[in-house]
Amino acid sequence: MQNDAKQAQLLVKAYKEITAEIGRFIVGQEDVIEQLMIAILSQGHCLLEGVPGLAKTMMVRCLADVMNLSFRRIQFTPDLMPADITGTEIIQEDATKKTRELVFQKGPIFAQMILADEINRTPPKTQAALLEAMQEHSVTIGGKTMKLEEPFFVLATQNPIEQEGTYPLPEAQQDRFMFHVKVTYPDRDQERLIIDRTTSGFEVKLNQVIKGTTIIECQKVARRVPVPDHVTDYVLDLVRFCRPREKEAFGFIKELIEWGPGPRACQMLILGGKVRALLRGRLHVSIDDIKALALPVLRHRMVPTFNAEAEGVTIDDIVMRVIEQIRPRKAKVI
Repeated sequence: MQNDAKQAQLLVKAYKEITAEIGRFIVGQEDVIEQLMIAILSQGHCLLEGVPGLAKTMMVRCLADVMNLSFRRIQFTPDLMPADITGTEIIQEDATKKTRELVFQKGPIFAQMILADEINRTPPKTQAALLEAMQEHSVTIGGKTMKLEEPFFVLATQNPIEQEGTYPLPEAQQDRFMFHVKVTYPDRDQERLIIDRTTSGFEVKLNQVIKGTTIIECQKVARRVPVPDHVTDYVLDLVRFCRPREKEAFGFIKELIEWGPGPRACQMLILGGKVRALLRGRLHVSIDDIKALALPVLRHRMVPTFNAEAEGVTIDDIVMRVIEQIRPRKAKVI
């Protein structure tokens, strides 16, 4: 336990240094960066949604640089094929032996941090090329399975405005993402600073703060953080109350939700809560940690009914209403 406390202190120190380094280049977006860090330290992936020009790509590239991770960007287009992501076997001729053999040429998926840019612009067949990599951290080509370098993290972006020529992600694929993070507009002062930096000779060289091996150790420490029973009960209540076919579900859930979140939502809330607790210098998870992560974990795991869409009620509205009505159970006194 003492060793874990020491590791937790190093994690908090690294987190502060990482956010400070990124803050030298990226203006604002502190909540987004925190959620990305929580996902990385939880061994999860993120789906980022925001209008163009909000520095989503640059944010990920800065994270990769500061964390000393290899980075690849894949621009998803309608003509992108699965082999363009995973790689393919090509015929290579050996001039000395006068023989030909199949040699596997690795695709861009073989990096530690992947940016799947505008993932909804490519058909489901190509989108699915990421599934094995995201779940198993491996790629299978021609019956041969190859492990990806750890730590491995996929960040996918999608544009909430343009829907023409897009292929919405299937619910089963969305469920593979730990968080659905919404990137919002900067405030006035932040936008002024963005203008100053991007229209002048401003340059900054980011320093490497942490290595991949250290990230893996931090991931292991995070999983050992204890979760009190009353917090686990709160997670179960939150997720189960969002399922319209559960007996304990609220009446408005049965009216506004077609399908609720699955068990993976509970897992992601607990894992994310553990990391968030560590980043705040605590060695235990609180209900506030769960509440803070409820929206990014649940918003892509729930399907609204036609009535909800017609009334303009969003998933975020529904989740916040559930949080307001849940009565947390009392912590057990030992």
